[in-house]
Amino acid sequence: MDIASVVGLLAAIGLILTAILIAPGSSLMAFIDVPSFLVVCGGAVAACMIAFPLKSMLGMPMSIKVIFLNKAPDYGELIKQIVSLAETARRDGLLALEGRISEIDNPFIITGIQMAVDGTRPDAIEDIMRTEMDAVATRHRDAKAVSDQMGRFAPAYGMIGTLLGLIIMLGNMSDPSSIGSGMAVALLTTLYGAIVSNVFFLPFSEKLGFLNKQELLGMEIAIRGIMAIQSGENPRVIEQKLRTFLPPAVRAKMDAEK
Repeated sequence: MDIASVVGLLAAIGLILTAILIAPGSSLMAFIDVPSFLVVCGGAVAACMIAFPLKSMLGMPMSIKVIFLNKAPDYGELIKQIVSLAETARRDGLLALEGRISEIDNPFIITGIQMAVDGTRPDAIEDIMRTEMDAVATRHRDAKAVSDQMGRFAPAYGMIGTLLGLIIMLGNMSDPSSIGSGMAVALLTTLYGAIVSNVFFLPFSEKLGFLNKQELLGMEIAIRGIMAIQSGENPRVIEQKLRTFLPPAVRAKMDAEK
């Protein structure tokens, strides 16, 4: 589980609720209005359904699940595995890697190793792996785009709801005592739009973008490593090449473990 995402979301919601509860004369029930909520959330979802195909919208729950249930990639372990495969290939030949495929749990690496064992040309291996990498990036970009647009549409529908509330209120000025409560209800949709956008969907979008970069970096390391193995480079040289992708702190940790 991604602790940062969970703590961040709970903290954002908690701070807003705390501000409401400790404000003098404030009541939580005063901030609950079902029509306003329907205008903001329903309108944002409807607008996204216009902007994106149904398949992209149905995939949104899975994207949100990934935000909270993702595992941070261990690039150091990935490099160790590639170096170990390189040592086997250098010692026993590329064909010996076929016996180690069962030890690999990364489908992307398995694809590259299998092609190398089968004698596929280096340029074909790299082309296929980079095509798959581009396909993954495109899928992630589509998921992020939906969250981005939800974050943009929610404040807009909040403003639409506020305008509707003001029109209704101004159309019924016979009771001046109701103007204050009517104005408060009208402004709730703007508040809802800001909360839905800045507490949920825009942060979700940024997290999806960050996770995409992490996965693509792992795939880039795998491609560089497999191409080096296929060309017969020294395992130590391969390790040094791949370590350049890592920050100094991670390199120091790997050195300490050695």
